[in-house]
Amino acid sequence: MKFTGYDKSFSIEDKVAIITGGASGIGYAVAQLFLEKGASVAILDLKDDVSEVATALHTSRAIGLPCNVTDNESMEEAIHQVQSHFGKIDILVNCAGVVFLDDAENISDTYWQKTLDINVTGTFKMAQKVGNILIKQGTGGKIINLASQAALIALDNHVAYCASKAAVLGITRSLAFEWAQFNINVNAISPTIILTELGKKAWAGEVGEQAKKEIPLGRFGYPEEVAAVALFLASDASNMITGENIVMDGGNTIK
Repeated sequence: MKFTGYDKSFSIEDKVAIITGGASGIGYAVAQLFLEKGASVAILDLKDDVSEVATALHTSRAIGLPCNVTDNESMEEAIHQVQSHFGKIDILVNCAGVVFLDDAENISDTYWQKTLDINVTGTFKMAQKVGNILIKQGTGGKIINLASQAALIALDNHVAYCASKAAVLGITRSLAFEWAQFNINVNAISPTIILTELGKKAWAGEVGEQAKKEIPLGRFGYPEEVAAVALFLASDASNMITGENIVMDGGNTIK
């Protein structure tokens, strides 16, 4: 097979991307960059203003749809609306996720189950539903799952979150292996602490300064940096990469 190259500007023009959890944080940064690079974007989120957020990003190439990734009917309805509106799907970015903090001996059944329902089952079910569409379309596609450095290292009071993000890596590898025959690339991104609005609040002051000391590069990441990795994985430049986990943690896990 002859190498046909790729767009060196990393354009994803004319592609259609679904981004769960796209109304804020990392998902919002991904949506913004994908639009800049020519894609049409469907933001799926539980936030009441998801439609307004999408319209503010782009009046014609972005739509915002309510979606609960723990509810099959909600996911199927949102995906159906994306297909009806744009006519196809090319890319899925699974950004929807939660973190509930507590020590391992006391974490409640509710915290544990909600974490797994959203971070694990929600990620898989969205990938499964979109994957089936990509297979039927027969034109390949890209699925990008947001994992975390917590999938690779232990973090205090993060037992449910660590377990859920490790599971995301297992899902990513399994889907990549099974769906390579359909030219569907499935990869994960594992960031360190990212300075979303929630991240800024959670890691302000001394707790943040102490956490930075554990990171060789000495700082936290920005949503736009995660979006840049997602763009690479969504573009043709990454066509030979599948089943991988790109760790962007400033060197935290190399120690």
